[in-house]
Amino acid sequence: MDAAEAASKVKTEVKDRIGIVTLNDPATLNAAGVDLMDGLRRAVSGFIADEGVRAIVITGEGRGFCSGANLSGGGANSSGGGRITENPGGPNQSLLQVYNPFVSMVRKSPKPLVAAVNGVAAGVGASLALVCDLIVAAESAYFLQAFRRIGLVPDGGATYLLPRLVGKARAMELTLLGEKLPAKTALEWGMINRCVPDADLMSTAMGLAKQLADGPKSLGYTRNLIWASMDAAWHDQVEAEAYMQGDAARTEDAREGIMAFAQKRPAEFKGR
Repeated sequence: MDAAEAASKVKTEVKDRIGIVTLNDPATLNAAGVDLMDGLRRAVSGFIADEGVRAIVITGEGRGFCSGANLSGGGANSSGGGRITENPGGPNQSLLQVYNPFVSMVRKSPKPLVAAVNGVAAGVGASLALVCDLIVAAESAYFLQAFRRIGLVPDGGATYLLPRLVGKARAMELTLLGEKLPAKTALEWGMINRCVPDADLMSTAMGLAKQLADGPKSLGYTRNLIWASMDAAWHDQVEAEAYMQGDAARTEDAREGIMAFAQKRPAEFKGR
């Protein structure tokens, strides 16, 4: 698989210092085959490295955000559109080599991410949304842990994220029963941040991303502290805050923010 082939299933655009990543395989509702995932990895890592990009939005083309791993390549271990060879009796190599590294990269991103969920977010597609920092969903969108229907288990970090977001009882319900969770209910459960009319999805997501892109570099530190807190003991977390606060205080944005506060004017952050 070459870069052009991977990129064909992912579109990128930069607007107002926001890197927009659009999953672009609408015929499959943007099924996350290895080729699409490679394009997604290239797009997100490229925006992370781009100093001109200060926030990232991920969305899907057409009627769905992401319908999950592409199983059309044949068999329960296939991710479709790629050439990952599975080892009988061992772990799923597609997860180890492709999906897990991507969600782990997103978790450690120095820049905040917003998911704009249109239509279905199923299986690993739901995980791609949930690993973002802010999640906006259209009213017609829904989340689905469909693994029980195909004899597989949740992946892409779902068994880590769901209990922490919605609690054990609801996580069990979502994964064991495999029922659709409408966006409105996901909002009520605290799984997402906004549920908006379909026509307002991208404008709402971009509005949130613009606030992030206009903010200081410390927003990246903050999102990483929150992610770290999901595993950390109290002493370790407050110590991490102290070290990160030292890093933040040495940024140009902190100097500008403190000066602007003293001068009673809005700060003009540069992401440095």
